[in-house]
Amino acid sequence: MRLLPLLAAATALIAAPAVATLPVGAKAPDFTTRGAIAGQVMSVHLADLLKKGPVVLYFFPAAFTGGCNAEAHAFAEAIPQFTKAGATVIGMSADTVDTLAKFSNEKCAGKFAVASAGPAVVKGYDVAYPKEIMGHAITSRTSYVIAPDGKITFVHDDMNPAEHVSLTLAAVGKITGK
Repeated sequence: MRLLPLLAAATALIAAPAVATLPVGAKAPDFTTRGAIAGQVMSVHLADLLKKGPVVLYFFPAAFTGGCNAEAHAFAEAIPQFTKAGATVIGMSADTVDTLAKFSNEKCAGKFAVASAGPAVVKGYDVAYPKEIMGHAITSRTSYVIAPDGKITFVHDDMNPAEHVSLTLAAVGKITGK
């Protein structure tokens, strides 16, 4: 009988931590940060991007890791579809701008920007992940679709990168009709 409480405690320690997200309908926090596209460092300002149409803001844990590489590749391949639908894709992580500049060129094929999510952005979008990778803070794998009025219209929070691209593309289509 003593084994059951020990098993329950051990399971609780290894269970995946729950991560909250901003709800659909919430106002997306505006931000300005530095990022890169095709290895070139640039400024990324959400309000400016929303003037052009919907924004897919996807947070990923860490550049140059298996799932994040696969997700970046999948988004890069789908950029023509996002562009046709009038949307801008921005990847964000807690990585340094130097790391993201390399990542944007190598894993994103220079097709979309990736930007550094500092503590204010991480907190504002509620994407802090309670674990670290190699001693560095990471974000959860959370995708937001933000309408031009700044409202969040779709949220997908799943550490598995498999459906982030298809689900955000479908959500963009609902906004733009494309």
